[in-house]
Amino acid sequence: MPFPYYDRLCARDKAIYRRSDELTRIELPASEALQPLVDGLRRALELEEPSAVGLAARELARGITERLGIAAVELSVLPVRPSSSWGELHGLYTREPGRSARIQLWMRTVRHKRVVAFRTFLRTLLHEVGHHVDYEHLRLADSFHTEGFFKRESSLFKQLVPEAAGPPRRAATGQDSVSPRPGRK
Repeated sequence: MPFPYYDRLCARDKAIYRRSDELTRIELPASEALQPLVDGLRRALELEEPSAVGLAARELARGITERLGIAAVELSVLPVRPSSSWGELHGLYTREPGRSARIQLWMRTVRHKRVVAFRTFLRTLLHEVGHHVDYEHLRLADSFHTEGFFKRESSLFKQLVPEAAGPPRRAATGQDSVSPRPGRK
């Protein structure tokens, strides 16, 4: 079922939205090799050291993009989340013609200035990387928040944090999975 904003989209964007919604999984080759980077991110957040968190987040993002065979993304970790009447901004993905795509993440909450919980921070990182994957790997003309988008984000999380996946399940078949493009890593 499409989100309410779907009705306001033009025909072109509705087609992009539907395609995004159909794709519910990103197959991350050799995801187990990235698990030490996930643990490094967890430790960096526990130390509350911005430079260590930034380095760990960049390494993990680079590992994901390399495994998918797509362009790297610039990533920076900033101190306190920006906020306004609309709430707090957790992460931001931007792309401009002629420049590398960029992700900005914030590691502290606005109200109490506490370091964001590990799972929340990792999910935010994967969410923003998910926008990059939409453009670079899936070749979507836009990156909408669809149910498929959130399922792809969860699929990455479960591959990187296996205990979050629960008991092993039989592999799904069909067109709900996205693998690296032919000729890429």
